[in-house]
Amino acid sequence: MVVTDTKTRAPYGSWVSALSAQAVAAGGARLDNVRVADGVIYWTENLPSEGGRIALWRFANGMATTVSPPGSNVRTRVHEYGGAPYGVAGSRIVYSQYSDQKLYGLDASGEARPISPLGYRYADLAPVPDDGVAPGFWVGVREDHTDPNRIVNAVVRLSVAEPGAGHVLYEAADFVAYPRVNAQGNRLAFIRWNHPDMPWDATQLVVGELTANSLGTLTAIAGIGDPVSVLDPKWAPNGDLYFLADHSNYWNLYVWDGHVTRCVWSVAAELASPLWTLGQSNYALVGSLAVARVGEQGIDRLARVDLLTGTAEFFDLPYVRYAQIQADGPNHVVMLAASADAPLSIVRLDVRQAQISVVRQAGSARLEPRTVSKAQRLAYPSTGGRLAHAFYYPPCNPAFEAAPSERPPVIAFVHGGPTAQALPDYSPSVQYWTTRGFAVVDVNYAGSAGFGRAYRQALNGAWGVADVEDVISAISYLTQAGLVDNQRTAISGGSAGGFTVLVALATSDVFHAGADYYGVSDMSALARDTHKFESRYLDSLIGPLPQSQAIYDSRSPLNHLDGFKAPLIVFQGAEDPIVPPNQSELIVNALRARRAPVAYLLYPGEAHGFRRSENIIRSLQAELTFYGRVFGFTPADDLPELLIENLP
Repeated sequence: MVVTDTKTRAPYGSWVSALSAQAVAAGGARLDNVRVADGVIYWTENLPSEGGRIALWRFANGMATTVSPPGSNVRTRVHEYGGAPYGVAGSRIVYSQYSDQKLYGLDASGEARPISPLGYRYADLAPVPDDGVAPGFWVGVREDHTDPNRIVNAVVRLSVAEPGAGHVLYEAADFVAYPRVNAQGNRLAFIRWNHPDMPWDATQLVVGELTANSLGTLTAIAGIGDPVSVLDPKWAPNGDLYFLADHSNYWNLYVWDGHVTRCVWSVAAELASPLWTLGQSNYALVGSLAVARVGEQGIDRLARVDLLTGTAEFFDLPYVRYAQIQADGPNHVVMLAASADAPLSIVRLDVRQAQISVVRQAGSARLEPRTVSKAQRLAYPSTGGRLAHAFYYPPCNPAFEAAPSERPPVIAFVHGGPTAQALPDYSPSVQYWTTRGFAVVDVNYAGSAGFGRAYRQALNGAWGVADVEDVISAISYLTQAGLVDNQRTAISGGSAGGFTVLVALATSDVFHAGADYYGVSDMSALARDTHKFESRYLDSLIGPLPQSQAIYDSRSPLNHLDGFKAPLIVFQGAEDPIVPPNQSELIVNALRARRAPVAYLLYPGEAHGFRRSENIIRSLQAELTFYGRVFGFTPADDLPELLIENLP
């Protein structure tokens, strides 16, 4: 579509967009798991057109090439959310194959061979420095599923030359992460935590002497006493151990010199995110500096921290989001970065000269800059005097305008987690709606990351209450400002966000349509059926069972069917191990029985979050069709039929 200065007048929602559902799906490649070894940059990238499988890539000599064999899927199921599915040291690479969860070693010819048996999952692999005698050793996180009734997480030592399940170094906690060996190869650091805590609640950083076959007595470095979340340990060449901890309400940078721990840089901002996926790297050590992401009020900046003086200065860069920061030699870092009007990229930064080069950009779902709706930060009053946060995206399409008296329909996006975070970077999934004439408000409700520990904990005991209040208050704020049409309000969310969608529809009349992506409808069933990592998460969000059974019942949308007046569309992956399909089927069947308006799309082969291009396309098109039918406008797109049962 050619954008001109002449505007066509058309109702909101019916505008012709240059961003098709097919383009969103094709451009939906997710760059992740960035690593650097000997000047070579590695990362993972999903391929929606190939069933959503994930390939391992590298960038060397100015070229990007795939490393993993054709048809492989480099993905781990540790904690079900995975993360850090491969390790690299020099020319040695090991990776987790999704289909069987075995570890595979890649030789110089690119041929892969299994080095672990069935029944185990691996992630967060880090090399042990070669001693010249026994090269090729790794430490990593292993999740033992050989007994489904007793899943055991452990830190293990592995070797490509000695295939097997791995030698257990530590397994005395419910969970472990970040096993990291110092440069001398004789000390191992890692974090551990136990039920009912999640890693953003309370973890402990420990260090032990490492030999070829054992780990000595552990010394607790951080996370002793009052609950504190400790993350992302990194050894400096001189043996100092750096890490992030939220003693001050924010994840800040600390160092342990072998005797004393001190805060390196105190700032009222977040240097980390909740550990939903393993292997997150929020800073890099480069000589006497740390290069760190710094999140303030939901927006990231990049800082250069002097490790000796504790002073910091910010880079002047065009990005609002950073992740996976890795050192690349004495003067550079490589990282993921995203701006407000361009997709996520892998970039290389000269730390001294502040010069950026782009290595790889995610997908091709680009828009002309003037067609991009840029996030507007909102801080608005919610129930009980709470200050809530969101990003607002107005409709934006230079080729179209609506009648002056018309206000746009609005979709409230509700992120999952619930301790995830809405970010203001360029998102094709947001621009898909704004270019068609929708307003979008992406809500960072109480419990969201990015605003400190106290804000994360504001959802404790209040899931299904505070989150709903904050989303409703966002709509009220926008309505009072005259920015949206309060008769055409929709709410859309996935996983924990899907639960908020269902509760909002069941307990309020603010929303006139809802889109639930694999959301929770029965809290007791979730507590019974979910996986180990989240099996005690509801203890903090709602309360421990059986003492809190009455609260579980009262918060379950399935027990408030009388409240469902607005039409609902539900999307579900048939192989979802986190929110099983029965959660969607329970609410859909209950609404069908009451002859309430509902549509249901179930996708075979999909798990938690859709990865296949055909399903991403179908979901976007179905949601647009759904809103057109409910709100009374005709989309410009050529859309497939959608069955909405019981819609008048």
